Amino acid sequence: MTDKELAQYLLQALNMGLGSIMKGETSYTNSFTIKNMQNGFLFIPRLPAGYIIDDELYQKIFLIANAALYPRFTLLKQNSAYFVALDTDDIHVQRGLFFPWKNGISERLVISDLEEFVGNQKGNFIPIMKNLTLDYNKVTSMAIAGNSGSGKSYALTYFMTMLKNISDLIIVDPKFDTPSRWARENGFPVLHPQRNRSKSDFVSEINENLSSCLNLIQERQEILYDNPDHEFKHLTIVIDEVLALSEGVNKTIKESFFSLLSQIALLGRSTLVHTILVSQRLDHTAIPVSVREQLNVLIQIGNINKNTTQFLFPDLDPEGIVIPIGKGTGLIQIIDNEHPYQVLPLLCPTYFTKKGIL
Repeated sequence: MTDKELAQYLLQALNMGLGSIMKGETSYTNSFTIKNMQNGFLFIPRLPAGYIIDDELYQKIFLIANAALYPRFTLLKQNSAYFVALDTDDIHVQRGLFFPWKNGISERLVISDLEEFVGNQKGNFIPIMKNLTLDYNKVTSMAIAGNSGSGKSYALTYFMTMLKNISDLIIVDPKFDTPSRWARENGFPVLHPQRNRSKSDFVSEINENLSSCLNLIQERQEILYDNPDHEFKHLTIVIDEVLALSEGVNKTIKESFFSLLSQIALLGRSTLVHTILVSQRLDHTAIPVSVREQLNVLIQIGNINKNTTQFLFPDLDPEGIVIPIGKGTGLIQIIDNEHPYQVLPLLCPTYFTKKGIL
């Protein structure tokens, strides 16, 4: 299909779908037109018009175009209308609504041997889908949220396995479950509850380790002050079910935990100290707001609706985003200078690992 044919097809879909909201105005009445770009398309209204150009119109066009273009293109959902100025002197068509897209759709990675796959990776890159790769040098903190049984532990095991050759790991596992077994198999330290110790005692132990990480950050900052090009090895603090740590513990200990976590999240990026936080929900009772604002890799797995996405993606209305059916599917957002800031449909990698870990 040529660009001209694609534009004509899209124009026809919008003419038929926008009937009620446009009050009878169509491209046939010269009320608007479509222009394809390399990374999206423009909806160009001819003003004055008998319809209002607002968020409602933008989201309606998104719903129609996203379905019409699937699976050739995936439209990138915007939180509000995306206006762009056009290079023309004609005041009637000096603005347009831009709808960014990416070619194709999200495709799942299928890995027959995870250990071999990890050994073949070069540099600090982590493949997430066939057309999406994460540069760990640009990660501040990562969050994985999802309802019980959605595949959080499966996704976390993948990330830990991908990180074991490029990062030191400190693993906190309040459930004493999958991450603990993975750590035992791979020789990493893990903090987990013990039978004869209280929960507050367990969180105090975590605080001591977080305090050591904060001291390491300060040491690395001093080295970077003298030598900005000094290269450190990544250090990643993995906390599974972080909500379990903040509920039912002494208030002073909880406040210390939140304070340490906030400082690490705020100061860790330049010194290559990261956090990976996993929980069923990541509201203000699970992690401090300052930590959530530092997250630049956001993953929501499982049931996707306004209620489940309100903590990681507070401004997002997921209506219209085509999310594949199956386990380990959801949404991902990577906030760096390489990826679009928009939320993308996610299919977590399928892999095979050692028996007895998952």
